[in-house]
Amino acid sequence: MSARNRELFGLIPAALLVTAGFTGVFIQRENALSNVSLTYGAIFLALCLAGHIFIRLTLPNADPYMFPLVALLASFGIVMVYRVSSTDARQQAQWFVLGLILFMVTIVTCRDYRKLEQYRYLIVVVSLVLLVLPRLPGIGEQVNGAYLEIKVPGGLSFQPTEFSKIGLVIFLASYLRDTRQVMVMGARRVLGVTLPPLKHFGPVLVIWGLAMVALVLLSDIGSSLMFYGALLSMLYVATGRLSFVVIGLAAFAIGAWYLGTHIPHVNARFQDWQHPFDPRLYHAQGGSFQVANGIFAQSAGGLFGLGWGQSILSLIPFPQTDMIYAVITNELGLFGATAVLVAYLLFIYRGFKTATLARDSFSTLLAVGLSTVFGLQVFVIVGGVTRVIPLTGVTLPFISYGGASIVANFVLLALLLLVSDRSRRPVP
Repeated sequence: MSARNRELFGLIPAALLVTAGFTGVFIQRENALSNVSLTYGAIFLALCLAGHIFIRLTLPNADPYMFPLVALLASFGIVMVYRVSSTDARQQAQWFVLGLILFMVTIVTCRDYRKLEQYRYLIVVVSLVLLVLPRLPGIGEQVNGAYLEIKVPGGLSFQPTEFSKIGLVIFLASYLRDTRQVMVMGARRVLGVTLPPLKHFGPVLVIWGLAMVALVLLSDIGSSLMFYGALLSMLYVATGRLSFVVIGLAAFAIGAWYLGTHIPHVNARFQDWQHPFDPRLYHAQGGSFQVANGIFAQSAGGLFGLGWGQSILSLIPFPQTDMIYAVITNELGLFGATAVLVAYLLFIYRGFKTATLARDSFSTLLAVGLSTVFGLQVFVIVGGVTRVIPLTGVTLPFISYGGASIVANFVLLALLLLVSDRSRRPVP
């Protein structure tokens, strides 16, 4: 079976999941079957078929599994959000359509994605501007102590940092491609540790330092972790020097300690993480209430869950955004939550597989950076909900309610498929 046919058949489970999911919701709410679930499933399948046909025509050699995995996650996300709020689900579906359109636009306009290297400094400037937009008066919004969103027409909110992550990865892929050899050849050993030459590593530190400062001002620690992790992974792939990563991890540990002890908002997150059941921190307006109730919900789910539609959503704060993984675990159990994580791991694996097949260093670094950012975003939100790390306000890609996240991750998917198509193209 050809790659594109495997992609086509891979879309069927996503459409069936939409149909079955909405059927379950209607039965739970009205105790009756409805033909509307079939309609929703058919519409979703039609949208996915449109994306598949477009890929078949424009990227015939692209990875055949990434798009079906995204469709599966998105279908599950729409059903889960509808389970919480039908209004939010309609908006989620609209963002899905917009993301699919931008996915196609990205493929058409960036067909030769290597030309993005020519605009790397413009891209990084735009990315940094997007980072600070939520802090500007009049358009920025503070949500749960962090400045994450800006207001857009229609009463909606938008998180510009979702696009910043892609722009910063493009910049780093381009810059490290040019300087990776001199970083290795010019490295010096100081006290047994190999340090990169400051002349060539300095610009990366300056750009990344500006991004970190902006993220601290925004109190958006989750995105900071994603960006920093992407930097370290790309730096290791570019240079092959593990010592550079060790230095970066040490610097991150020192920075995390300083932020956790000197910035009130960050310190509060650490306190909620360390003491979720402390009565002094447990209050409905924030604090450890969110963390503790998420733990209770996951514990109650057990191995097989309470059943579809059985969770008490009023007891789980922000069930369609920050805590949607807790809702999944509560209703579908550990097995259901693990199935979702397996889908994410398969997507990340295909992203790294694309990086290994790439024929030039820029493509390799770009695929590594995009896959790492995507994977860290999943880790940050799932790790926060399960109390592995402090809870932060990032979205679970393609599942949590959030327009910017869906649209930006569709752009990320488009870039990965562009790299994949080029790497799998037969050599003349």
